[in-house]
Amino acid sequence: MKKHVLVLAISAMLLAACGKKEEPVAAPAEPAPVAAAPAAPAAPAGPVYDDEKVLNIYNWPDYVPEGMIAAFEKESGIKVNYDTFETNEALHAKLVAGNTGYDIVVPGTVFAKGQIEGGLLQPLKKEQMPNLANLDPGFMQTLVTADPGNNHLVPWGWGFTTVGINKTKVEKALGGMAMPENAWDLVFKPEYTSKLKSCGIAYLDSPTEIIPVALHYIGKDAYSNDPADYKAAGEMLGQVRKDVRLFSSTMIDDIAGGKACAVIGWSGDINIAAGRAKENGSKDEIEALLPISGALLFADTMAVTKDAKHPNNAAAFIDFFLRPENAAAMANEMGYPTGNKAGLAQVKPEIASNKTIFVEADYFAKMIPPSSFTNEAREAMANVYNGFKKGK
Repeated sequence: MKKHVLVLAISAMLLAACGKKEEPVAAPAEPAPVAAAPAAPAAPAGPVYDDEKVLNIYNWPDYVPEGMIAAFEKESGIKVNYDTFETNEALHAKLVAGNTGYDIVVPGTVFAKGQIEGGLLQPLKKEQMPNLANLDPGFMQTLVTADPGNNHLVPWGWGFTTVGINKTKVEKALGGMAMPENAWDLVFKPEYTSKLKSCGIAYLDSPTEIIPVALHYIGKDAYSNDPADYKAAGEMLGQVRKDVRLFSSTMIDDIAGGKACAVIGWSGDINIAAGRAKENGSKDEIEALLPISGALLFADTMAVTKDAKHPNNAAAFIDFFLRPENAAAMANEMGYPTGNKAGLAQVKPEIASNKTIFVEADYFAKMIPPSSFTNEAREAMANVYNGFKKGK
């Protein structure tokens, strides 16, 4: 893709078709008096803060542009306590337990739907967030399944779960064997894993990341709620268990540091690892692949916890994050595309043209769209995953 013009094209690809506005009907010569529509509530003149100038955020690691938190603190006078979690499962457990101590959390939509329905997240204070207008309406439509009316979730970043490789090491390990047509074969097919185990295979350590792509690989619904499908996926995974070196929640360092040459990871993390390896002087070529059968699309979203003690400060931060320059920084620095339409013009050309960040329309259509699982299904899935991980 070429610079940000084509990034805008990707954004347009996400837009849902909109109906034409109706033409106004000519008024009668002497219209009857009509009651005036109630005026919309006026937006606050500026940010509304809580009395206690504190904000507690719980987010994924390696997922915030440098200096963004400090800039918000300087502007607002609010002290931000920023903690991280490594899996959706860990965040969900904390929300279910209650008394989280956090104001803003960043769940994936796969879990957010149940969290909204369970009353674990509170509605957004939209009147305090004028920068919501910067979001891409089409992208927001993709969140409606999890969040009807877009009343609880604001996109932080999005990407896809895919295969990442250290191309230099993979080619050496494969010897004369050609790369497979479908990149998922590298991590799921014994013919390839038996060779790549010499340089290391790593899986994300999360059942809701691994089981869906395994289901997709064997021709099942990636978001099936049928335990029998999980068993089939587990049987396929069992064939390559002996070849998997790592189950990792620190994939960036594992790839960049050479612990693994083939991984199931998040697209942005793989791109971050590629940059980090270069910074460390490595000549190895690390890249995120685009499996021909599709990758697993995800969206990570900001939400305000039910028990937030600083909901106004949370609204102020979300609105700050939605400024165009901050949205662009997510793509430029973190390697994850943004759902903020107003920020696209500030994305660097080399990022905008990276097809593993802003994927082209034809590949986007192949991606596995996000959905959700029932609580019972997640438990059944975890049992299959843990059995696979233990080699049972």
